[in-house]
Amino acid sequence: MKIISNIFSVILLLVLFSGCGKDNFDAPESKLVGRVTYQGQALNLRGTGEAVQLQLYQDGYEKNDPISVFVGQDGTFSALLFDGEYRLTTRDGNGPWVNNHESVTVNLKGHTEVNLEVTPYFMISNEQLSVTGSAMNASFMINRIVPDAKISRVMLLLSKTQFADDVNNLYRQDFSDVVPGSVNLSADISGNTEIVKAKALYARVGVLANGADQAIYSPVVRLK
Repeated sequence: MKIISNIFSVILLLVLFSGCGKDNFDAPESKLVGRVTYQGQALNLRGTGEAVQLQLYQDGYEKNDPISVFVGQDGTFSALLFDGEYRLTTRDGNGPWVNNHESVTVNLKGHTEVNLEVTPYFMISNEQLSVTGSAMNASFMINRIVPDAKISRVMLLLSKTQFADDVNNLYRQDFSDVVPGSVNLSADISGNTEIVKAKALYARVGVLANGADQAIYSPVVRLK
């Protein structure tokens, strides 16, 4: 009986060691970093809620599910991976750009940098944002990149943190009757005690195109 017990113990140890060996693969150490760009300029995006994603594929494997790569609000992204050849592509129907499934081949070895060039519907430039008294004021240019693109809405945004977008904000005002070109908007913030009490205040403008699931944004600016 004792011999049988000892044999069982040895078998159990072998099973445990086998399981540990399978779980103890080396973690990926190579780092892919980059930006989502238009004509070399990084795009300003929604950076919360993992809203904007890219996808990485490594062909030649039986299981070829994409690896999700989340993009920050300044258009940057990073991922820890194993060395190899990958295909980095936009996610279908995701982002404030034309859904052309843009892609780039990445030969990853150690630290590798790559930009993914896309065509946004609109770009924002020359933004001037301020809060004075009971109003938020914004002047900026909306540059139409895609000739037939139309604006669904423009958003004025305030936040207590440096993350400001259509979902994460302290204050949001939408405008629907806006056309590309020079824009001047003002929003009434009187009665919003949270804005008054905020120790820090950040502002941003967003433009959502018809048919897009995400807006393009201006850089976040700190007002106080």
